[in-house]
Amino acid sequence: MLAYRHHFHAGNFADVFKHALLARLLVALTKKDKPLCYLDTHAGIGRYDLRHRWAQKNREFEGGIARLWARGDAPALLAPYLDAVRAENPDGVLGVYPGSPVIAQHLLRANDRLVLCELNEKDKDALRERFARERRAGVHLIDGFQAVRAFLPPRERRGLMLMDPSFDRKGEYARVVEALAEAQRRFATGVCAFWYPLMEPAAVRAFERAVRDSGVPKVLQLELWVHPADWTADLRGCGMLVVNPPFGFEREARVLLPWLVEVMAAAGTGGQRVRALG
Repeated sequence: MLAYRHHFHAGNFADVFKHALLARLLVALTKKDKPLCYLDTHAGIGRYDLRHRWAQKNREFEGGIARLWARGDAPALLAPYLDAVRAENPDGVLGVYPGSPVIAQHLLRANDRLVLCELNEKDKDALRERFARERRAGVHLIDGFQAVRAFLPPRERRGLMLMDPSFDRKGEYARVVEALAEAQRRFATGVCAFWYPLMEPAAVRAFERAVRDSGVPKVLQLELWVHPADWTADLRGCGMLVVNPPFGFEREARVLLPWLVEVMAAAGTGGQRVRALG
């Protein structure tokens, strides 16, 4: 049984960053008529009740989705993501936050397919119940890192893999690099997105070097932080590596990230960057 429970962190700034970018990737990929496969290696339970005692403990969503919810000036590029959140809150009151599987469910088409993986058995059961009537989706009890070998390449030969481990165990950065290289070997033309936390600076720099040394081409690095570099109280920021980013995605990210920093970080404490890493 894994100790990590995303319910404590649902809808926080890291979720907003990750899911806003995920939505843009899915929008780009669904522009072509051919069907695609969405592989979510660490799917969680799919949707999170923000009134649950776990979400209420630290109320991390107040620094994330709640700040966007109250704004009327969000960039048009955020509309697909925010529409997916609103669809889960039809009464107009923010009480539920959709995880990545549900966001993908909202944005994918009838001929697309979802492969949802979760290692925690109770979470897998909750996810399977949530998608019980979704013919496009399959829910699997499997380690997310093993899912790379189990499900790539997809039969559609088009698709997106999202990997966002909990990073609650040692060696997760190294496992992500291994998964990145394995995904490239198996699905060289696919789009793959890897979320990671900004933890100790030395560990992040070593992670970046390992990604470069892997030889995987076309890696775009995106990062956002809401606290200064010396912040240690909780998560300072996070990043995403996107392999084979779709045309126009980098340009969109350069519009979205500065706005998200402005909304979610206190003045002078946050920042963002977008750059090629491989």
